Amino acid sequence: MKARDWDPLKLDVEALAKASASVAGEWPLTELERLTASAVTGTAVGDVSWQAQGEHRPVKGGPPQVWLHLRASTGVMLECQRCLRPVPVDVHAERSFLFVQGENLAAELDADSEDDVLALTRALDLRELVEDELLLELPLVPRHDECPEPLGTANEGEPELEEKSNPFAVLASLKRGSLPN
Repeated sequence: MKARDWDPLKLDVEALAKASASVAGEWPLTELERLTASAVTGTAVGDVSWQAQGEHRPVKGGPPQVWLHLRASTGVMLECQRCLRPVPVDVHAERSFLFVQGENLAAELDADSEDDVLALTRALDLRELVEDELLLELPLVPRHDECPEPLGTANEGEPELEEKSNPFAVLASLKRGSLPN
């Protein structure tokens, strides 16, 4: 029996689960436009590695559940929020999804369950799902553990201001009858 070729851009999740099959591959990072837009301009090089495993899980008194277990990883260059220089970030996502019939049931179960629940479709774009999961794993505040260059001071590049006299000292000298220089 010949192994079935699974198209990750039009994945039949139910058939993948029934076959307990898996599909894996790599996409250039540039094909995930939203993830590329999160990276420092001009640094979107490399690949996104991913794997999806289907599972048909038996349920007492009901039809089996359709599950998809997803893993994905890549590396992106983000802007350090301390020094504003590029910082390499490894991004890994690992999540399992329960697929059910219909959007309404998916929304209802997703609200009541700790599991991620999605509506079963005839053709799932796995690349979009992988991109969504990787975006969710990006750090909110990317930064180096230790910035490569010391941070500039607030007055860097500004001429030194001449020292101002203390206004209370001026008042005190007026009271005494003499003005300071």
